[in-house]
Amino acid sequence: RCVSIMAARQRRRGPAGWLFGLLWLTCVTTRAAELPPPKCDELRMGQYPGQPGPAVQCLPAPNITCKDHSGIEKIFTGKEVGFYKPIECRNVNGYSYKVAVALSLFLGWLGADRFYLGYPALGLLKFCTVGFCGIGSLIDFILISMQIVGPSDGSSYIIDYYGARLTRLSITNGTFRKMQTYP
Repeated sequence: RCVSIMAARQRRRGPAGWLFGLLWLTCVTTRAAELPPPKCDELRMGQYPGQPGPAVQCLPAPNITCKDHSGIEKIFTGKEVGFYKPIECRNVNGYSYKVAVALSLFLGWLGADRFYLGYPALGLLKFCTVGFCGIGSLIDFILISMQIVGPSDGSSYIIDYYGARLTRLSITNGTFRKMQTYP
C-alpha cells in the first residue's frame, strides 16, 4: 500500500518530482556512505603536509671540508655524521605505486593506468588507439615506474617501504653554490 501511495504522489508531481526525489536519494546515500575522519594514530608517516618529518643522518664524502656557523672548519672522513637533514612529508591521497605499475604493465594498452591516476582524456586516447600501437604503453610504463608521472592531483604515491625513492632536485635561492677553482 505504501508503494502505491508513493507512486501516486510521484505521478501527480510529474518529472520535477522524480528529479527532486532522485536528488534527495542521492544526497541521503552520499551522506550515509561518508567515512569517518581518520584517527591520528592510524595515519602513516608523512600522510598529511605540515607534519614534522623525520631527520636522517647525512654522512659527507671523505675529504670534504665544511665550515660551521661559527667559522670552524672540519674535514670529514666519511664515517661521521655531518648534519641531520629533515625529510619533507609527502601528501598521499590513496594512489598506490604498486597498483599503478601493475596497471601500466598489464593493462596499459587499454589506458587503465591513466584512468587510475586521474587522466581520463589520455586514458580514453590510449584506449581508442590501443596504447598508441604499443609505443605509448611502453613509454607510460617507463614514466610511471620511474615516478615521473604521478597522480593528477599532485599527491605522491603510497609506497609500502621506506627505502629508496626518487626525488626531484632543484636549485632555488636557498641553494648555496660554491664557485669551482681550478689549480
